[in-house]
Amino acid sequence: MKMTIDDVSFRGRRALIRVDFNVPLDSQRNITDDTRIVESLPTIKKVLNDGGRAILMSHLGRPKGKPAQEFSLKPVAERLSSLLGKPVRFVRDCIGPDVRQAVDAMKDGDCLLLENLRFHKEEEANDQEFARQLAALGDVFVNDAFGTAHRAHASTEGVTRYLKPCVAGFLMRKELDYLGRALGNPIRPYVAILGGAKISGKIDVIMNLMAKVDALLIGGGMMFTFYKAQGKQIGKSLLEAEKVDLAGTVLNEAAKKNTRILLPIDCIVADRFEEQAQWKSVPADAIPGDWMGMDIGPQTINLFVGEILKAKTVVWNGPMGVFEMKPFAEGTNAVARALAEATRSGATTIVGGGDSAAAIAAAGLQSAVSHVSTGGGASLELLGGKALPGVEALTEK
Repeated sequence: MKMTIDDVSFRGRRALIRVDFNVPLDSQRNITDDTRIVESLPTIKKVLNDGGRAILMSHLGRPKGKPAQEFSLKPVAERLSSLLGKPVRFVRDCIGPDVRQAVDAMKDGDCLLLENLRFHKEEEANDQEFARQLAALGDVFVNDAFGTAHRAHASTEGVTRYLKPCVAGFLMRKELDYLGRALGNPIRPYVAILGGAKISGKIDVIMNLMAKVDALLIGGGMMFTFYKAQGKQIGKSLLEAEKVDLAGTVLNEAAKKNTRILLPIDCIVADRFEEQAQWKSVPADAIPGDWMGMDIGPQTINLFVGEILKAKTVVWNGPMGVFEMKPFAEGTNAVARALAEATRSGATTIVGGGDSAAAIAAAGLQSAVSHVSTGGGASLELLGGKALPGVEALTEK
């Protein structure tokens, strides 16, 4: 068990908090979705209410190791101020004399946000001197950035060598609780739904979950590589040609382990990759040669929804089709609605981050499931059975 924020009193202490403020901005640099800021509030408030000093650090975008105005965290400081109802001081760097001076000037109950960590190439390189300078700003390290926990960067792993204790924030704890339970001790029946374009990004998850779940439902672009492994014709559908053998191996392994892998029995095909395309529903083994698969079909939706509604634990990662185009969003939306219904019936439902989080938000159902992960890559690695460096580095209880 790792130490959490509840194991520490912050009175009179400086909490160096790694948050995930990697929020989307429009061309005017207005924040278009502040979910990640809102999710960090309980951790920040705990430190401030204890009478501690909160020093927040985050990355934003990919500035490639040098300062770039469009990736500044200044708009985040303004939004955080209004959400907290108190001023958040912003400093234009994350190390150096100006930063130390700003930290030294803090009083108990103050909140400070450092500039984008990735303005320094040393952050992603996990440079030890850079990590030591960050660590010197705090008395306690709090990691609340699950979305970057799968990266061994200076602000997630490096600082833990120079600062103790290192504890999980509330959001990190919530993520690990939900995903840990789904992996370690799920209430059965346990169903996983995997979608998205490529097998290559999900193969570790497929192999790891195959031994754990009662049924694995596969949709999205990757279903066509599985079809190919079964000898089906897929027309102009997305294909990872070099992964056909791997898909075949997965199907054979599943048969050996008696894991039920459910592939779509029908799909929506279109004559071109466009919202205005002509489209129709066809059986899985009747995809026309010059058409492409865009979504799971209505019979598959009924099949998948039935499995989801029987389940007590459901993990979903990856859309069922090209959900950004209205005619091909129904499979993904139907899965989102089924998860909401399963949750109302008492199931634990977990949505992996990334596209699945975007899809459930687009369906307006993010608050109707048990947990929507804030970390796409991190949740995939955890579900794939990998250790997360940012979690491993925290102090044992």
